[in-house]
Amino acid sequence: MSSRDGTRLAVRRSGSGAPLVLVHGSSGGLDSFDPITPLVRNRRWWGYARRGYAPSGGCAHPKVFADDVADLRAVIEAVGEPVDVLGASYGAIVALHCARDDDAHRTALRSLVLFEPPLFAAGPDLEGVLARYRTHLERSSLGAAARLFAAEVAQVPRPLLDALMGADDADVTAPGDADEGDRAAAVGCLHDLEAMTADSGDLDRWAAVTAPTLLLQGSDTWAPMPATMDALAERLPRVRRAVLTGQTHFATHTAPEAFAEAVNDFLAAA
Repeated sequence: MSSRDGTRLAVRRSGSGAPLVLVHGSSGGLDSFDPITPLVRNRRWWGYARRGYAPSGGCAHPKVFADDVADLRAVIEAVGEPVDVLGASYGAIVALHCARDDDAHRTALRSLVLFEPPLFAAGPDLEGVLARYRTHLERSSLGAAARLFAAEVAQVPRPLLDALMGADDADVTAPGDADEGDRAAAVGCLHDLEAMTADSGDLDRWAAVTAPTLLLQGSDTWAPMPATMDALAERLPRVRRAVLTGQTHFATHTAPEAFAEAVNDFLAAA
C-alpha cells in the first residue's frame, strides 16, 4: 500500500478480531512485534515498516513526525474501521502525534498502548548528534553510528551499552562489511533522528490526546525514562499505567508474555 504522498508501505496482517495497528521503534521493522503478536488475544493486527525502513520506501527529504503520522493514517484508513494502536519507543511518539491531531482523524483511534516513548529526545539540542550520525553513515561506520544513537539519543547508561556493544569505542564495522539489513536499519535511525531533532520537547501538548491510553514501562528502564513517563501521565486525561517488573526498554523481547498480558488486560477493558 502507499501513503498519501506515494511512499510505499510494506504491511503485514494476521489474526482475527478487532484491529490493532502496531508502530515499531527505531532500528525496527516488520518483525519488531513478532514475540508479542501470537500472545495478543482476539485481535487482527496490522504491522508495517515505517518509511525509511526496508522494505517500505525511503525518505525523499529530512523526515518530520508529520510524515510518520501520514503513514499511520494511511494504514488506519486501509483497515477501514476504528482501531487500537500499539506504539513502542519512537513508534509510541508517532502514535501520540497521530492521536492529538484534528478531531476527524482522532475518531479513528479507539485507544492507545504506549511503551516508553522517548519524549526527552527532542529539539535542536540533537542537531550536533544528527550531524555526527550522518558523518558516521557517510563513512560506513555503522557500529559508531549505533553506539552514538544508543548513548546520546536513547541515553543508554555506559555499563549497559558496553555490555550490549562492547567496551571498545572504536568502530569494528569496516566499510563493506555490514550486511544490507544493518545498513538499512542505520538509515532508518537517521530519519528518526531527523524527526526528533525537528520536534519539540513540549509535553503539555499531549493533554489534547483524549483516547483511553495505557502507558506501559519496565521497572528497571534507565533515566530519564521513568520521569518522562510520570510527566506524560500527568498530562494525559484518560490514562492507565502498567509496570513490567524487572524489565527495561527491551521488554518486547525479554518479557513478551508479561507485555502481551498487560496489553490484553487493557484492550479488554478499553
